[in-house]
Amino acid sequence: MANVKNAKKKIIQINKVTLANQQLKSTVKNSIKRTDKAVAAGNKEEAEKNLKLAIKSLDNAGVKGLVHKNKVNREKSRLTKKVNAME
Repeated sequence: MANVKNAKKKIIQINKVTLANQQLKSTVKNSIKRTDKAVAAGNKEEAEKNLKLAIKSLDNAGVKGLVHKNKVNREKSRLTKKVNAME
């Protein structure tokens, strides 16, 4: 445990940032999963709606540096191809 005041404060700050990062990563993963489920179910309308949310959350995570920009682009491309291939 930290003894110095600024070290204690830094621990609190790190915990806040870590929690925010975990929440954003979770949002990204869940939005991708929801889009994949809608594609698998054949529900194009739902898939398109979830695709927009997935792209938004991926872009947000990419800007904040949680996910590499190339991975963001790759995931967006794959999801878009899946949704566009639907009948």
